[in-house]
Amino acid sequence: MQKITPFLWFDGKAEDAAIFYTTVFKNSQLKEVNRVGPNGPVMSAIFELEGQEYYAFNGGPMFTFTEAISLFVKCDTQEEIDMYWEKLSEGGKKSRCGWLKDKFGLSWQIVPPILGVLLGDKDPVKSKRVMDAMLGMTKLDIAALKKAHEG
Repeated sequence: MQKITPFLWFDGKAEDAAIFYTTVFKNSQLKEVNRVGPNGPVMSAIFELEGQEYYAFNGGPMFTFTEAISLFVKCDTQEEIDMYWEKLSEGGKKSRCGWLKDKFGLSWQIVPPILGVLLGDKDPVKSKRVMDAMLGMTKLDIAALKKAHEG
C-alpha cells in the first residue's frame, strides 16, 4: 500500500485530467471517481500511472499549478521521449530542457537517465558541453546530448 499520494488540485477538470493521463501511460488505470451526491458534479478522481497512485481534486480556481512541482518521467529511448513529449504537451506549452506544461497546467519533465550520467562526467569540459547542449533544447535529444559529450 502506498503511504504518500500526490494530491493534484484542479478547477473542475479532475476527471478529465485523470482520464487523459491514463490514456498517455500504458500501465495505468482510473481507479475511482467520486461525485457530490449520486448525480452531482465530480469531486475527485483516483488514478494510477506506472504503479504510482494520484488523487485529483476539483477544488476550484483558487490555486493553480506552478513549475515548483513537476512530474519527472524517465525515458530510456528517444522514441519514448518523443511520444510522451507530444502527447503530454498537446494543448499545453512546450518549454526548455525537457520541461512542458500539459493542457491542465501541470508541469512535466521528460528526461532520459543518460542525461544525469553525461552531466556528472568527471571531465568538466565534457559535462559543460552537455549542459550547454541541454540548455539549447526544448525536447531533449539523446543523440545530440551524447554527441556534445564526445565533442
